[in-house]
Amino acid sequence: MMPAVLAVVLLLAVAAYACAGGTDYGAGFWDLTAGGAARGRRPRWLIDHAMAPVWEVNNVWLVFVLVLMWTGFPVFFQTVFSAMWLPLALAAIGLVLRGAGFALRKPLRRLAGRRLYGAVFAVSSLLTPFFFGAAVGGIASGRAVPGTEASAHAWANPTSVLFGLIAIVSTAFLGAVFLARDAVRFEAPDLVGYFRWRALGSLVALAVLAAIMLTVTRTDAPHVWHGLTHGVGLGLVILAGVCSLATGLLLLLRSGAWSRVTAVGVVAAAVLAWGAAQRPYLIPTSLTVADAAAGASSLRWLGVVTLVAVLLVCPAVVLLYWLDTHGELEPLSDADLHTAPDHEDPDGHR
Repeated sequence: MMPAVLAVVLLLAVAAYACAGGTDYGAGFWDLTAGGAARGRRPRWLIDHAMAPVWEVNNVWLVFVLVLMWTGFPVFFQTVFSAMWLPLALAAIGLVLRGAGFALRKPLRRLAGRRLYGAVFAVSSLLTPFFFGAAVGGIASGRAVPGTEASAHAWANPTSVLFGLIAIVSTAFLGAVFLARDAVRFEAPDLVGYFRWRALGSLVALAVLAAIMLTVTRTDAPHVWHGLTHGVGLGLVILAGVCSLATGLLLLLRSGAWSRVTAVGVVAAAVLAWGAAQRPYLIPTSLTVADAAAGASSLRWLGVVTLVAVLLVCPAVVLLYWLDTHGELEPLSDADLHTAPDHEDPDGHR
């Protein structure tokens, strides 16, 4: 009973990180594609203002995932990190560089330094979700079996590549939806349509990749494909599709408030569908939840700690998200971020 409960909590934590952290990764994607200094000044100004209050908090979910993995399911943790240490190490490096790039580009006065750290932030926001997605693809396709030595085969395969691309596009989708609403909040009407159309484009791209993924997994990850096309997994796939249609309609109708809810529903339902499709396995079809679980005593204490964490941390994080998305936090000035969206750069460049 306890292994199954903790496995569900682990999946929910992964979904939370995919949605919360994914939104920030998506902002980095649009930072990367915004264009040169003059063309991309306004979008990057909005990204800085929108991300500043919450970008560090989202990593709480990643820490929670790692603690649950190595404490509650040590065999699973060892298998995944042994077989796919390279993509996970690259994702971790990207995570660190991304944070450093975002933090260090703001206080710098020289344009060259800001461009350098801005590029580090943007490129890392692209590569980190790809490598996380590739690792998930290796798990879903059952290539990281217990005892597997590290090899490119575990993560450089059709399912892994598709999961990596889906991770990038889904973060871009979330980022654009939230930034479109943030543009309204920060009174930047010129950026509302800018991000709204990018959200619609990334939603179409996500739908295309999801269709390709179902085709590829039929032969490359048959257990997951069966789970996605039957039972609970199918129900969650349908829910993701309904949320996608609702998000597209809301974006076309320029209803930004509810589009954020439905966009989160798309990604959360997709992650939960993947987890449901793998039942009863953590790694299809070689490692079940029960076989990967730690001892009964460890699971009991982990359950207690998890309950305490949920009761203490989750309400605080949810409150922070609510305050931020409703504009209740003290707004940062351009001087705080050392940016000037409509004026000259600190070095006098336009």
